[in-house]
Formats: sequence, C-alpha cells, structure tokens
Amino acid sequence: MTDTANTGKRGLWQWLLSDLPYAAMLAFGLGGLIFTSFRGSATYFYWMSLAPIYAVIVVLSGWSGLETGAERMRLVVTQLLHWAAFLGAMWLMFLPEVRGVVNDNATSLTLLILLALGTFVAGVHAAVWRICLVGVFLALSVPAVAWVQESAMLLVVAALLIVLVGAVFWWLHRRENRL
Repeated sequence: MTDTANTGKRGLWQWLLSDLPYAAMLAFGLGGLIFTSFRGSATYFYWMSLAPIYAVIVVLSGWSGLETGAERMRLVVTQLLHWAAFLGAMWLMFLPEVRGVVNDNATSLTLLILLALGTFVAGVHAAVWRICLVGVFLALSVPAVAWVQESAMLLVVAALLIVLVGAVFWWLHRRENRL
C-alpha cells in the first residue's frame, strides 16, 4: 500500500473510534425502544443501565476539554445529578400505577423522549456538541418510530405488494426467456 492509503486508513479508524461512543449511544437508545416494544416491562434493567453508561460517555467526552481539577469535578457532579434525575423519571414510568394506564408502546416512546432530552441537556452541560447531536437524533427518531408503529400493517401490506409485483415480473421474465 502507498503511504497515502495508510494515512487514509488510519484516519478512518481514528474517526470510527472517536465517534464510536456516540454511535453506541444511538444504538443503545433505539435498541431499548425495540426491546421495550417486544418485551414490555421486563426491560426495566436495560433502561436503568443506560443512564450510567450515558453518564460515563458524557464525562469521558467532556473531560479532555477541561483544564482544572475543579472543572472536571464539576462535570462529574453535574452529570451524576443529571443522570440520577433521569433515573428517577424512568423509575416513575415503571411504577405499577403508571404501567397500569400506559401501554408498552407509549412507555417505550416516553422513555426515548426522556433519553433524548437527557442526552441533549447532558451535552449542553458538558459542552460536547456530539452528545447534543445524539440527543437530537434520538428526538427525531421518536415521531418516525411512532409512525412506523402506527403504520405497521400498512408497511407489511406494502412489502407484500412489492414482493408480489417482483415475483410477477420475475415469472414474466423467465417465461419470456424460455420462448
């Protein structure tokens, strides 16, 4: 390989590794949404584990931008309090009194909204724009997921129609080639 190719490859790996925590945050948030949709209230521990994971990612992301020990301690304390409040809000969503009136789909969307808001505000406090961007992406995924959940039957019918049309065209193409 040439030196330019090695530099490009190294740059790609550095970029992937530097953005991996943010991609993981997105994957964990959307994974929780999917998990909650299928498993219901059994996802309590999954959602409760997200706050500490997100807190660690935010602290590690903001750490290098701070110069003094006091600034770093403020970041840690602020994030601990922030994510403790988020854990409290999530805990409220899993109370039996709340679960009795809110279905699994509404719970998963509410938890994703909370996660999006918590992530965005954590990014603001830590002064890490990528964390804020993760919060925005999570927030934008809420209406998209709600539409997909509401339109699931429409999407299934559309997919079946596409398969059916494809099968007809394939059959016609095979028939034409035989003649």
